[in-house]
Amino acid sequence: MRSGIIVFLTVSLLVISCTGTRNENMNYMGNTEPLIRNAYIRLPSGSVKPEGWLRSQLEAQAAGLTGHIDDFWPDLVNSAWRGGEGEAWERGPYFLDGLVPLAYLLNDARLIGKVKDWIEPVIASSSDTGWYGPAKNKDRWPLAVANKVLMQYYEYSGDSRALDVLTKYFRYIHSTPPDWPDKDWRGVRAMENAVTGYWLFRQLKEPWILEAIESIQNNSSDWTRYYEEFPWDSAAVADKKIPLNWGPVGLTAHVVNNAMAIKYPGLWYQQSNDERYKNAVFAGIEKYDLNHGQAAGRFSGDEHLSGRSPDRGTELCAVVEYMFSLENLYEIFGDNALADRLELLTFNALPGTTTPDMWAHQYDQQSNQVLVSGDKRDWSTNGDFSNIYGLMPNFACCLANMHQGWPKFAESLWMATNDNGLVAVAYSPSRVTAKVGKGTEVTIIEETEYPFREKIKFTISTPESVRFPLCLRIPGWADTVTISYKGRSTTGAAGSTIRLSERWNNGDEIIMTIPMKIRAERRYNNSVVLMRGPVCFSLRTEKEYKSVNLNYDNFNYKGSIDWEIYPISPWNYGLVVDRNNLPGSIEVTENPIGKYPFADRGDMVWSEENRVYYPWGADAPVMIRTRGMIIPSWTMRNNSADVPPVSPVRPETTPEAITLVPYGSARLRITEFPVIDITQMNDLIRQGN
Repeated sequence: MRSGIIVFLTVSLLVISCTGTRNENMNYMGNTEPLIRNAYIRLPSGSVKPEGWLRSQLEAQAAGLTGHIDDFWPDLVNSAWRGGEGEAWERGPYFLDGLVPLAYLLNDARLIGKVKDWIEPVIASSSDTGWYGPAKNKDRWPLAVANKVLMQYYEYSGDSRALDVLTKYFRYIHSTPPDWPDKDWRGVRAMENAVTGYWLFRQLKEPWILEAIESIQNNSSDWTRYYEEFPWDSAAVADKKIPLNWGPVGLTAHVVNNAMAIKYPGLWYQQSNDERYKNAVFAGIEKYDLNHGQAAGRFSGDEHLSGRSPDRGTELCAVVEYMFSLENLYEIFGDNALADRLELLTFNALPGTTTPDMWAHQYDQQSNQVLVSGDKRDWSTNGDFSNIYGLMPNFACCLANMHQGWPKFAESLWMATNDNGLVAVAYSPSRVTAKVGKGTEVTIIEETEYPFREKIKFTISTPESVRFPLCLRIPGWADTVTISYKGRSTTGAAGSTIRLSERWNNGDEIIMTIPMKIRAERRYNNSVVLMRGPVCFSLRTEKEYKSVNLNYDNFNYKGSIDWEIYPISPWNYGLVVDRNNLPGSIEVTENPIGKYPFADRGDMVWSEENRVYYPWGADAPVMIRTRGMIIPSWTMRNNSADVPPVSPVRPETTPEAITLVPYGSARLRITEFPVIDITQMNDLIRQGN
C-alpha cells in the first residue's frame, strides 16, 4: 500500500502547471480570502451536458426509478416535504438531491415540473427564525441535504427565493447554540453543511457564514483525528472489535458516514489552511484501501466496515456518497488520483449495483457475487435481502439516495481553472459551455465511448479566436498518452495533467488516445482483478432471473420489481494467465454500445411500450476472452462464494475458454480471481496428465 502514497505525492507535483498558477479566474467565483484558493473551480450547474452513452444512461434513470418513484412509493407520495402528512426526515431531500440535477441536465419538462412541485412547499416552509422544512422535523440532519438541493435548484433556475432560504438558515445556525451530538446523524455528518456553506460564502462574501462553519467544525465529530488514528483496521476486523451498533462509536464504523466524512477534513482545509487536514484526507483513503478495500474503487461496509474479503458487501449509499466526496475533493486539491478513483466507482461500482434499466437496485454489492437471493449471508449488520435487485431490499435510504450518482458525475466532468481555462476532470461523452479567457463563451464537445474505448475527440466551438488553457488529465493507470492538435502532437505520462495553452479557433479538434492495456491488480489471498482502462472485468456467468415477493410491497408499478438471480453455469474458475505476459493470454472484443450501456446479454429490462420485462439480446460493450480452470474445492459458504483460495492454485482440471465482461455489466460475477499455477499446469501437460 506504500505505492498509494507515492501516487498521491507524485500527482501533486505533476499537475502544478494547471493548479499552481497565481492567476485568479475572472469569469467564475472561486474562493476569496480568508479561504485559500482551490485547485479548480466548480462550474455553475447547467454548464455541462451529457451526450452519447452517458445521456442514454441518464435517460434510463429518468425512465426508471428516479423518474417515477415519487408517483408510487408512499414515503415520497405522502412526504411532508411536499406538503403531505408522511415521512418528514431525510428521504424527500435525498430524492431531490438527485432529481434536481437529472431533470435539468436532460431538460426534461416532466421532471422539471416534478422538481417545482416539490420545491414550492420547501421554500414556503421557511420561517422567520430561519428554520425550514416539515413542521414535525426537529432534526438538523435532513436540512443539510435539503441545503444542497436548494443550492442546485438556485443555480439551475435562478430562483432567488432559494438563496434567501439558505441565507436565513445559515443565520439560524450562526445565532443558535451548536447542536451536533456525536450520538446522532446530524453530529457525525454535520460538516455536510459546509458544502453549501462555502458556496453561500462565495455568493455573499459575508464573514458570519465562515463563523457558522467554524462552529460546526469545532462542535461536531472529529473525523480528522479519526483518519489519523483510524481504529478500525485489519486487526479490528480479525478480532471482531468493530462495533456493530448505532451508538457514538458504532456510527464511526458506518460505511455511509465514512464515505461522506472523507471530504470533511478537505472542506475545512479551505478555511484552516492547515496541511494536517489535507494529509488526513489522503491518509484516510489509503487506510480504507489497506483495511477494507474492494475491487472497483470502493471500501466494504455491509452496514459497517467489514474488511477486504470479496464476499463483503458495500452499500449503494456509500458508493454515491464516496463519488460526491471525491468530486468535492478534486475541486479543492486537484490531485488526479482522486479523479481516477471517481472513474473507478462510476464505471464499475455504480452500474454494478443497479439493473441496466435502473428499475431496481441492490443495498449491498459484492466483488464476488455468484448468487442474488434472500438467503442468509455473513453481512456485518444488514438483512438477508440486502443483495436482491429490487425496490427496497433493506433499509430504504438507498432507494431515496441512489439518484445523485450519475447526474452529479455528469456535472463534474469539467471544471474551470484559476487561469481562465478549463480542465477535463473525468472522461465521458459531454459538452461543456463556459467562459474562458477574458470572457469569451466557448463550447467544447467531447465525443468518446470511453471507458470502453481508447479515443476521445474534443471539438471547440467559439464565436472568435480565443486564447485559453485546456487541461487534460492523464489517468494514473495509463501508459504514455498521445494528444494531437493543430498539426502537432504531445505525450503525457501517467498521472500528469497536460496543459494546452493555445489560441483556439472555431472547429479546432484535439484527439486524445489513452492506451488501455490489460493489467492485473493484486487482491485478497493473492487473487487478481483484470483491468482495462478504468474498467474492472468479471466472469460472465449464465444467469436466471426470478421475480420474487419479499416482506414488503413493491407496488407492481410499471417496472418496479424484485429480482433473485441464480447462476446456471459454473463460477468457480481460476485464471490461466501469464502475469508477465497478459496481452498474450487475452483477447479483447469491442461491441456496439446500446440503449442501456451497462447491459449484457440475458439481463432483464423493462419495456414501457409493452409493459413487460424481456431479456436483453446484445453483448456488453467490451468483452475479454481468456482461459480459466475450474477449482473444485472452491465452493459456496453461507450463500456467498467462499474466499478465493490462495494463489497460485494447483491445477486440478482442464483449461477452457471463459468470457469476462465489465463489472458494471455483471449482475452475477467473479471479479477477484484465483490464479492457476501455470508452471505446474505445464508440467502436468508435459507429463500427459
